[in-house]
Order: sequence, then C-alpha cells, then structure tokens
Amino acid sequence: MQVLVLYYSKGGNTRKLAEAIAWGVERVDGVTARLQKTDTVTTSDFLNSDAVIAGSPVYFGVMAAQLKKVFDDFVGVRKKMENKIGAAFTTSGDQSGGKETTMMSIIQAMMIYGMIIVGDPLSATGHYGVSCVGSPDEKTENNGMMLGQRVAELVKKIRG
Repeated sequence: MQVLVLYYSKGGNTRKLAEAIAWGVERVDGVTARLQKTDTVTTSDFLNSDAVIAGSPVYFGVMAAQLKKVFDDFVGVRKKMENKIGAAFTTSGDQSGGKETTMMSIIQAMMIYGMIIVGDPLSATGHYGVSCVGSPDEKTENNGMMLGQRVAELVKKIRG
C-alpha cells in the first residue's frame, strides 16, 4: 500500500512539512510513502497510490498554481481516484494568511476527484489538515507525522 505525499514548495517550508508527513506514513507497517514534488509527479504516482496527501504554501488564500496544475493535468484519471483517501496541508507567511482556505481549495479538488477526505486527528488539531506559519516547528512536525500516520492507518483499514 502506498500514500503519495505531493507538494509544491518554493522556500522549503512546505517541503519540510511534507517530509514529516511522509515519516508518519512510514511508521505504519505495510504502508510506504511516495514523496513527490509537483514538477516530478506522474499519473502513475496517483494511480498507484491508495491515498494522496497534498500540500502547498498559501498563495492568495488558495493552493499554488503548480499544485492546481497537477489536479488540472491529471483530470483524465479522476474516476480512477474515486474512494481513495485525500488530505491536505499548508504553510504560510502570516498567522492569518489564508491557511484554512488554502487547505479547502486542495480538499475541493480532491472531492471532485471523488476522494474520501480526512483532516488531521483530534490528537493534533482536529481540523482541515496540518498548517503552520513559516518553517514547521517541532509541534507542527509532530502534527504532520500524526496526519501521515492517520492516513496510512485508514489506508490499511479501507484497502487492507
């Protein structure tokens, strides 16, 4: 079983959070993380994954164009993504910088793909996904790890 951790990162903060999420996925026996940037992801990565956790920095309150382009370009495999798990994460430059609206833009795309959407666990923040301002601190990395682990555990329950 495989979880795709897909991200766009210009300054490195979103990449760091993606790495923490991937580490959480890898903590679950029988599930592997496939960490991919938006410019290297393929339709095979999507199709061969049981879940997608996608992340982006906040760009005007929505996902970056580079992540949106992936969802646009891969729309031809949309029906094959139905009932796979989807989750979101983001980083921003400001405390009120649009983190929740950015995660919702990712979640909206995943819903159009027919995916089953999950947020981060209640032991983290229990909201739309994991987010932070600037570089993820230890608490945020731990929350990211918990999101990755939650998605991997759900993959095992649903696909196993």
